[in-house]
Amino acid sequence: MTATGRLAQSLLPRTRRVVYGSPGADDVHRELDSTTTVDLAHVIMLTECGLLGQDAAAALLHEINRLRRDAFRELYGKEAPRGLYLMYEAHLVDRLGAEVGGKLHTGRSRNDLKATLTALRLRTDLADLLGEVLRLQAVLLSRARAHQGVVMPVHTHFQPAMPITYGYYLAGVATALDRDVVALHQALAGLDRCPMGAGAVSGTDLPIEPARTAALLGFAAPPLHATDAVASRDVVLRALAAAAGAGITLSRLATDLQLWSTQEFGFVEFPERLVGGSSALPQKRNAFLLEHVKAKAGAAIGAWTAAAAGMKSTPFTNSIEVGTEAIAGTWAALATVRDSVLLAQVLVSGARPQPGPMGQRARDGFVTATVIANRLVAQGVPFRTAHHAVGAAVREALDAGERDLMKITLPDGEVVDVDPGARVLSEAVVGHTRGGAPGECAAIVRALSDRLADSVGRLEAHRSGLARAESELATSVQEIVGAEGMRTAG
Repeated sequence: MTATGRLAQSLLPRTRRVVYGSPGADDVHRELDSTTTVDLAHVIMLTECGLLGQDAAAALLHEINRLRRDAFRELYGKEAPRGLYLMYEAHLVDRLGAEVGGKLHTGRSRNDLKATLTALRLRTDLADLLGEVLRLQAVLLSRARAHQGVVMPVHTHFQPAMPITYGYYLAGVATALDRDVVALHQALAGLDRCPMGAGAVSGTDLPIEPARTAALLGFAAPPLHATDAVASRDVVLRALAAAAGAGITLSRLATDLQLWSTQEFGFVEFPERLVGGSSALPQKRNAFLLEHVKAKAGAAIGAWTAAAAGMKSTPFTNSIEVGTEAIAGTWAALATVRDSVLLAQVLVSGARPQPGPMGQRARDGFVTATVIANRLVAQGVPFRTAHHAVGAAVREALDAGERDLMKITLPDGEVVDVDPGARVLSEAVVGHTRGGAPGECAAIVRALSDRLADSVGRLEAHRSGLARAESELATSVQEIVGAEGMRTAG
């Protein structure tokens, strides 16, 4: 039984396990490590505002740091009838007395604390995911440069369409991934305000300074609106949407690479460190890691769907439905997409394009047909006329067992020799220089590389800002603890 003033009893053990789980050592450490980081900043702010005396502040900071140094071991296995936070706060009261430990919660609520803990964890996980996505983009661009001369057909409706290069294809994936990078940056930017100070739902009448707490925790600003600060988890939805977008991009890349690595295509080969065998079929060489990449996108899609469904039609105020249940799958989903990105890094880096089969399939697929038609257009032939004439020539060549177009017969009976250059795959690729075509591959890679450098710089600036806040928090804690030690010694 744990009295709370208003209540004389707490949840019974089975109900408690359903609501709060059975936290193990790792759970206790993860939650309380973040909680106590917020506590350190909160104590500094309360002290500077005159709401907490120097002696009490020093005692709190000393005890909190002692627990942190010992990884909260003495709290492992303790009963937590109302959750880990209140178990930890009760420990402080037991150790320091109500006149000290009982003052920690001044000017705040579990509501703004929980929203802040969510923001801190999301900020860390998003930055980590973004960093790995940027590494993948760097790998894609590096491989795009290396293979921009390897000619292959691009397919539409699973049929050979036009000539491109393998490097150009990879640059296309990097282009799509760049938009996922933008979305991840935007989600991270949505975490610029610290919920601390919002209290239970409408702020507080105590003379606190939320901007100070925000700064010590590495946020740009305090809450703009208290109710919104504790009611909203829409930034979680944006983060999951961004992660799902990146996962979908990678699933499409993996689908192509898996198809191209089949014996039927033979476009791409993976080294043995990236394939697996079969327990029953001795001849198999399975690019199974690509299937993991494809499947992992589903975790973020599912987590977003679950979160959105959990938030829908809830009251716009603090809500367990929104703040706890709806976002429960967020962390596993972000970790799963991160794993997908890590797999994609080694798969893109290790994939070996096969110029022979790629080029042969392009030649057999008549993928220069549009180039030939456009050469006729340049000579004054209407495009639709050229289109039909070249299509007829392809049909006739296939009927004759030929794999090249030498002459085109126009509707008026005129026979036109095909420009030899239009039949050469490499020249056809280089000749496409409009509309983001393969001939512009080098320029595309340069533009994406510039954007990548800018994105890396923004992420580094974000991390540097957090490091400065962490240093300032440590210095502020030491000033209070050290000053109290010197005063006591004096």
